[in-house]
Amino acid sequence: MIKGALAIFERDLRKFVRTPVLLLMSVIFPLVFLIIFGNALGGTIDHIPIGVTQEDLFRGETPLFSAAMQRMQETETFDITLYRSEEHAKTALDDGAVYAAAVFPAPYRTGGAIRLYIDSSEYLIPSVIESGFTGLIYGLGTPADIEILPIYGEIEYFQFFGVAVIVLAIFTTTMFGGGNTIIMDREMGIIEGYLTTPVKRSSIVLGMIGSGTVKAMFAASIILIVDVLIAGVIIRSLENLILILFVLLMISLGITSFIISFASRFESHVAYSALVAFFNLLLFITSGAFYPHIGMPDWLTWVSWVNPEFYSVHALRCIILRGQGLDVVYFDLVMISVFSLAAIVFGITTFRRTLE
Repeated sequence: MIKGALAIFERDLRKFVRTPVLLLMSVIFPLVFLIIFGNALGGTIDHIPIGVTQEDLFRGETPLFSAAMQRMQETETFDITLYRSEEHAKTALDDGAVYAAAVFPAPYRTGGAIRLYIDSSEYLIPSVIESGFTGLIYGLGTPADIEILPIYGEIEYFQFFGVAVIVLAIFTTTMFGGGNTIIMDREMGIIEGYLTTPVKRSSIVLGMIGSGTVKAMFAASIILIVDVLIAGVIIRSLENLILILFVLLMISLGITSFIISFASRFESHVAYSALVAFFNLLLFITSGAFYPHIGMPDWLTWVSWVNPEFYSVHALRCIILRGQGLDVVYFDLVMISVFSLAAIVFGITTFRRTLE
């Protein structure tokens, strides 16, 4: 019995050592998880961009406004931008240029409250802004009331995170239902069977990309419905629904093509799963799904700028949680579309080479 167990032990250990990808991921994956996850969550949220203005600013600054501006310029909590009017400050807030807009009362108003409009669709940032701003104003020693106005209402973390999970569903479905299927088809000789038919090689790849995209869209739609029914998110208009579906379609196309380009180079399920799980971790964490993007260190922020999931999560939150439209998310859509088109070309090129 011992001899047989030792033989199985030796064979299994050799198999592990002879799989470089699996061996490498076994060491690197926990380290990357520690470095990325540890730095992406719990970072210091500072240098928050906020807009500041005063009612009838052209009649001169009040002592409260001047003192508050000076104090905010000295603190690292806020990066302030001065706007000409309340309307301009609120427009910047709606466009996502700032996370809050503080409006100070006019010089001729006595007892007027400072209105602090806050983007309540973010996680932690609203509470940091509220506590930092109120502490700063009260620290001036000048009596002033502060009216906190969350412009998108009260949003739970479940809603904040639930929107991001839609993108995770796309990647997970593509990873298991797309990449693994390709490897299984190769093992069973199905792909070789395709080559005996008149079907073009590019048609084979496009068919797989299309099938994977439909699967990913189905999974994403299920999570979207769950978000509406359980998390309580609201889709405010038909235009917003169309934008949501377009975002899901483009990111599904891109991720499916991206996964296929990797799966076509692997013959082992284990090696493929290890590498794709690494990419899933890297992309999802740096997308801002768990924690505000502004709280990440600079070196991790650069990863987000080239991460298509970051733009997908941001677009979905703008549309679903804030009710914003194309005028706000157009840049996200451009970046997602560029990624998807590049991934399709890369996926077709890579997969065709494996068939030749």
